[in-house]
Amino acid sequence: MSRETISQSISIVHPINLSHGKNAEVWDTAGKRYIDFIGGIGVLNLGHCHPAVVDAIREQATRLTHYAFNAAPHMPYIDLMERLTAFIPVSYPVSGMLTNSGAEAAENALKIVRGATGRTAVIAFDGAFHGRTLATLNLNGKVAPYKQKVGVLPGPVYHLPYPSADNGVTCAEALKAMDRLFSVEIDVNDVACFIIEPVQGEGGFLALDTEFAQAMRRFCDENNILLIADEIQSGFGRTGQRFAFLRLGIEPDLILLGKSIAGGVPLGAVVGRKALMDNLPKGGLGGTYSGNPIACAAALATLDVMTDEHLQVWGSRQEEAIVRRYQAWRAQHLSPYLGRLTGVGAMRGIELAHADGTPAAKQLTQLLSLARAAGLLLMPSGKSRHIIRLLAPLTIEPAVLEEGLDKLEACLKQLD
Repeated sequence: MSRETISQSISIVHPINLSHGKNAEVWDTAGKRYIDFIGGIGVLNLGHCHPAVVDAIREQATRLTHYAFNAAPHMPYIDLMERLTAFIPVSYPVSGMLTNSGAEAAENALKIVRGATGRTAVIAFDGAFHGRTLATLNLNGKVAPYKQKVGVLPGPVYHLPYPSADNGVTCAEALKAMDRLFSVEIDVNDVACFIIEPVQGEGGFLALDTEFAQAMRRFCDENNILLIADEIQSGFGRTGQRFAFLRLGIEPDLILLGKSIAGGVPLGAVVGRKALMDNLPKGGLGGTYSGNPIACAAALATLDVMTDEHLQVWGSRQEEAIVRRYQAWRAQHLSPYLGRLTGVGAMRGIELAHADGTPAAKQLTQLLSLARAAGLLLMPSGKSRHIIRLLAPLTIEPAVLEEGLDKLEACLKQLD
C-alpha cells in the first residue's frame, strides 16, 4: 500500500497498516493480531473502542456533530467542563478551556501566564516533551528531531536538569543548576512560569523527585511565578491515580490535559486557577474545533468509567504484573541489555543499556522488530531512544497482559 501522498517527514515506528482494535488488541490489514503496549502513545487508557465511549459517540453524532463554542455554546462542552473541573483534585476554584490537543493546551497556557504575570520567560526541563507546534518546540528538552531546521524559536525559554531517581539527577544538583540560572542567565523577576511533567513521557518515563517538586513550588510562590503541570501523558489514571502530581504533594497553578481525556477522540484542555483562566480579554481564548460536541461526549463517557476505584484496581494490577516480571528477568539475568525499570504505577519504562550503562539504542531497535514479528507493539522513548514505554490500556485483560509480557520476555532473550 503506497504512502507516497503522506509527508516523509512523519516518522513511523511500525511499518504496518492497522485495520481495527478491541481493548488491548489490534489487527492489521493482513489479519495479523498484535497486543498493543503503545495505546496510541498513551491515548487509550480505556483501550480501543471502549463500549461506553463508542455508544456516547454514536448517540452524540445523531444530535450535533459540531458547533464552534465561541459562536454559540452547546451542552456537551458545558457538561464536560463541569465534570472535568470537579475531577481535578485541587483545593482552589477551577475553570478551563477545551482544545484540540495537548500541544494546543500548552500554547494557550503560555498565553494565559503571560497575560497574568506580564512576564515572558519560561523555565522548562531537560528531556521534556510538550508538543510539536512552534512555541512548544522550544519547551522541549531535546533538539533532534523536533528543533532541527526550523530556525529561531519563540522564547525566552531556559532549561534545567530534570531530577529523578530514574536518571540519577539529584534534587541538590537540580537546585544548584536553578541557583546558577538565576545568578547568571536571567532575572527571576522576568520569569512567568515553570512547566514540568510529573512523569516525563518522551523523556523515558522518569518520575520527578518529590523533594525538588516541593522546593520548586515554594520557589514559585516566593517569586510570583506560576507552575504548569503537563499531565497530557501521565494524567487520566496512567499512574493509577487521576493525575501524577498527586504523589508529589503539590498543587500546580495550571494543568495541561490531553491524550486519554476522550478515549481516542482528539481533545485537550488547559485548566487551573479560575483567576488565571479568566485574565485574558474576551476572545483571547477559543478555537473553531476546540470542544467539538462528539469529543466532549466521548470525554464525558470516559469520566463515567474512570472512577477512583477502577483506576486504583487497574493501576495496581498492571504495576504488580510489570514489576513482578521485571524482577524475575533481572534475577534470571535474562538479557545483558536489561537495564533499569523507570516510572511509577502503571506508567513504566524498561531501559536497554550496555554493561557500562551506556544506552543500547541499537538493541532497542532490534527489540521493536522482534516484538512486532511476535505480535507485540512497543514504543521507544528516552534521550537516546533506548527506553521501552509500556502503555498498555489500563483495562487490559490480565491474561492478555501476561501474554504480552511473555512475548516481551522471549524477545529480550534474543537480543544480540
